Amino acid sequence: MVKMGTVWDRTVEVLNGRTGMIAPIALLGMVVPSVIRDGYVAFSTPGTISFALVGSVLAIGTLVAMLWSQLAIVAIATDPATDAASARRQAGARVLPAFGITVLITLVAVLLVIPPVIVLMQSGFNFAAAASGSSVQMTPPSASAAGFTALYGLAYLLVAIWIGARLVLLNPVILNERRGVGAIRRSFQLTKGLTWRIIGVLILFAIVMLVSTWAAQSVTGIIFRLALGAKGIATATFLSGVVATIVTTVFTALAAVFTAQLYVAVREKLPQE
Repeated sequence: MVKMGTVWDRTVEVLNGRTGMIAPIALLGMVVPSVIRDGYVAFSTPGTISFALVGSVLAIGTLVAMLWSQLAIVAIATDPATDAASARRQAGARVLPAFGITVLITLVAVLLVIPPVIVLMQSGFNFAAAASGSSVQMTPPSASAAGFTALYGLAYLLVAIWIGARLVLLNPVILNERRGVGAIRRSFQLTKGLTWRIIGVLILFAIVMLVSTWAAQSVTGIIFRLALGAKGIATATFLSGVVATIVTTVFTALAAVFTAQLYVAVREKLPQE
């Protein structure tokens, strides 16, 4: 039986001994691309074709960089013999499969959102008016459509949490077992019997991360706005966002180390296919 307490203790040991290797990778792969993307969005003119194209390229580039850094951190946390250069090479070799699987999962998630959207549209609900905040032009959905959407949304959330728990070992499998789409099935196999404990860890982790990020962004946002004045609101918002990105990066790197150690612990208990 895999104990989450033991996995956490091993995670702390990795962080105590290898933070010097992990921090530069997290900075290069998570913080820098996110800051560049957010800076472009904050200080560029929206609504133009160039804005959309450059923004899309930066968004994709940021996702690839983040996947690369997470894979590199997983490599460092999985094997004590792995150095930073080797981790970067391993991550570079597996980042495209990780990106492809991420896109596939995202597409499936988006497709599963379509049914309630269709039901709401058929009931006369005006999404354009709702998005613009215009209550005058917005037609409320029918009671049956609203009820279906609420139940569907609840079921979607519960299933998403369950699937998220079963896919928590996806990156370690992609990296260490060099699997493609089969990594999804392998992650499900490895997390069998651990789902509820993983869900508990994920919920606790999400709460702590969201509260910490919100607190850091709120406090620094107030400080920057006081320092920059009314004319520097955009800059203050961007700078507070940078602080939030740094906090989120810390938690993301922690999660990567934890999942790597969970993978090691599970592999010690289960036979490899």
